Amino acid sequence: MPRTPKTTPPRFEGEVAAWAAIGAGWRQLFGSFGSLGFSLEWHDFKAAEPIDWARSFHPGSVELCLNLSGQGSVSSGNKTAHFANQSAGFYRQGQTPLSAVRTPGQTHQFITVEFRPDFLCRELGESRDFLHPLIQTSLDTNAAPAISGVSEPEPLTTRQRDLVMALRQPPVLAGAQRLWYGAKVRELMSEFFFAPPSDSELFCQRQQRVARDRVETVVEALKKDLTHPPSLEAIAREAACSPFYLSRTFSKEMGQTIPQYLRQLRMEKAATLLRSGSFNVTEAALEVGYSSLSHFSAAFHQTFGCCPGLYPMATPTQRVTPRRS
Repeated sequence: MPRTPKTTPPRFEGEVAAWAAIGAGWRQLFGSFGSLGFSLEWHDFKAAEPIDWARSFHPGSVELCLNLSGQGSVSSGNKTAHFANQSAGFYRQGQTPLSAVRTPGQTHQFITVEFRPDFLCRELGESRDFLHPLIQTSLDTNAAPAISGVSEPEPLTTRQRDLVMALRQPPVLAGAQRLWYGAKVRELMSEFFFAPPSDSELFCQRQQRVARDRVETVVEALKKDLTHPPSLEAIAREAACSPFYLSRTFSKEMGQTIPQYLRQLRMEKAATLLRSGSFNVTEAALEVGYSSLSHFSAAFHQTFGCCPGLYPMATPTQRVTPRRS
């Protein structure tokens, strides 16, 4: 994975100055603003004093903030975008500087993705009519340099949170990362830069939103208690649909059944417990709801490619990464 070199390129001088107070809490994940047209950066820090976040913004570019934890704000004129935990939004600095601050005394973890204007024009020009107004403005080479603005941050969905976490640890070889990150950056644009028609929401879009909401209900319900998860009927009542329809919707959206997803959650938690060194195999199995050690071991081996007793000693390359939808 690329790291910020010891000799800082001119492109990153602004970021280095802005994030100097947090030291190693800022680093580039991937990208080249000059040659690729986008750059991804990871932030992980706790600051004793407020941090002037706006010093890292570059005129003319659009920056998407994928905020996992810690509160921050970006202001343009009388409009302020408040970034809460698990939220995402974007902003653009034109000739009028934006103001921004990161709240002190909190743990801040977020990824920023910065886009060069010509990259946005090349990728989104044919979809202009469907874009958020601020992105539309960014495609206008005449008006764009003068205009600053912020979007309204929205909560991250479970699927979007999974995408954000994958950006930190790409599941591909180093030689394939340019292709992989390029695809993920375009996926992010499709997730956040488009707006529904202003007059009315299309029926199919509403159906998709309802389906995503129901999947969210299932995921949150399962994560609350892996040992004694609620029944499908109980979750269906909370999601306001029939168990059959909920099961079919979940499988279509996630690419796996609800029991398969529950097993995935259990195995991931069990792996975390085993890596901590505070749980043996039997304790980890019980902690995630398995009363049969043989069933737990079989499921764990199928997921990670090794038996649970050997997992803490396996190297990352020896472990099988659980496949996500």
